[in-house]
Amino acid sequence: MKKLKNEQQLLKMAISVGETYAKNRGYDGFSQTMGQKEKVEIIYRLLVNDKLITALGNDSEDLLSMKHRLAVWIKNKLPANHALLK
Repeated sequence: MKKLKNEQQLLKMAISVGETYAKNRGYDGFSQTMGQKEKVEIIYRLLVNDKLITALGNDSEDLLSMKHRLAVWIKNKLPANHALLK
């Protein structure tokens, strides 16, 4: 897995966009006290369920891989001239 440029910022944006997507889909389980780990897993599983991203293999389904997959997902959704892609 190749580390992306600005991966932490991309992940932060992916979580924000993913939370909005989940709320629009009717999920209301996010809370102010929920940690990033829980949010990443919930958003990852929702996107896999909706077939917006491909699932990781069972042997490589860990938090680091989920974070990377979310960062790649949001990177592919951004316009080519976005500041995080430069």
